[in-house]
Amino acid sequence: MTSISKSVVAVILGGGAGSRLYPLTASRSKPAVPIAGKYRLVDIPISNCINSHINRMFVLTQFNSASLNKHIKNTYHFSAFSTGFVDILAAEQTPDNPGWFQGTADAVRQSLRHISNLEFEYILILSGDQLYQMDFSDMLNNHIKNEADISIATIPVDERDAPEFGILKSNEAGMITSFIEKPKKEILPDWVSDTGSEMQQKGKHYLASMGIYIFSKQVLYNLLNEVHPTATDFGKEIIPNSIVSFKVASYQYEGYWTDIGNIYSFYEANLSLTDDIPPFNLFDNTKTVYSRARMLPPAKISGTTLEKTIIAEGSIINASRIEQSVVGIRSRIGHGTTVVNTYIMGNDYYETIDEMDVNTKKGLPMIGIGERCYIKDAIIDKNCRIGNDVRINGGKHLANTDHSLYAVKDGIIVVKKMAVLPDGFVI
Repeated sequence: MTSISKSVVAVILGGGAGSRLYPLTASRSKPAVPIAGKYRLVDIPISNCINSHINRMFVLTQFNSASLNKHIKNTYHFSAFSTGFVDILAAEQTPDNPGWFQGTADAVRQSLRHISNLEFEYILILSGDQLYQMDFSDMLNNHIKNEADISIATIPVDERDAPEFGILKSNEAGMITSFIEKPKKEILPDWVSDTGSEMQQKGKHYLASMGIYIFSKQVLYNLLNEVHPTATDFGKEIIPNSIVSFKVASYQYEGYWTDIGNIYSFYEANLSLTDDIPPFNLFDNTKTVYSRARMLPPAKISGTTLEKTIIAEGSIINASRIEQSVVGIRSRIGHGTTVVNTYIMGNDYYETIDEMDVNTKKGLPMIGIGERCYIKDAIIDKNCRIGNDVRINGGKHLANTDHSLYAVKDGIIVVKKMAVLPDGFVI
């Protein structure tokens, strides 16, 4: 058996329009959305691959891909003595296929002509919008040991979450025997699996697909080009139809995993990083999360009470109090400001003193957050200018809305990228 780095190619799906994450996806693709103050979502699957010694990766993109392309180009450089790469495969129109990607399976099918130039035995298919830390070499070893054609990473879920996922049943040998997409609550008793005693004690009796697949090379080519040449989606078409005629193994994962599908799950995932022992551990020597090295100065904090807060490098903080919040790179927060339960993405550049003076004379707030503001239950996108005495108070009392400067979803106020909120603005 050759080494994992030579036997596996990873394909990371860039996702569709990401409408459920709007307005964060108004000008960027889902995998390019900033997370944890200094990373992008795509850094998660790429880092998991690198930590699993898989260093040949393709990222398939289609919507709003400019910032994602730029991030990957600026971040992932392998040694000249390595075969490693992270390449973008953008949807392209060709003489034999004039259409764009129609779904996950179609995206991979259209990209095979580029991927097939490489030598490999297995193809690992990942989503670009999930938060988790997994060693894919364990999953591959399980795939090889079971002589599987396809392996699906599965995670035990409870009755409340099960209707949101594709649910599987497996036999004693760990082979998947049946699959149902988003089952109704009343039929769930028919889909109980043996998830192990520890998971069962937590009420997690159902196996959900994580949308992470390993295909043996020839099986994938066969499925996409011959068996299901018109199928567009893995989860809805390819996987359910393969269970009868192929050997499909379940690889049960029991760590932290969340699908960043909407604003609420994105907000929760970021704020959970401030817990004493966060479910997603950024402080693990063996599971480094890689991202762009920006050469920023350390954060500078003056007169601020900090409670369960993450502050990224390059920030200048004069706030009075910040509580259970994530503060991104190059953030600037003025005197007397209070920030609670908020994710501030930060800024892409610093303003010079001269630029600040010119903008102040124009009545334009400085980039960042001004003085005496109160911000709670919010997400502040990149490069916003928030003036003095601004109140942003999210919560369930607010109806969902879409304003030119902000949106409200599930009680969370999302201030749009580059928005300008004048002094005294109230949401």
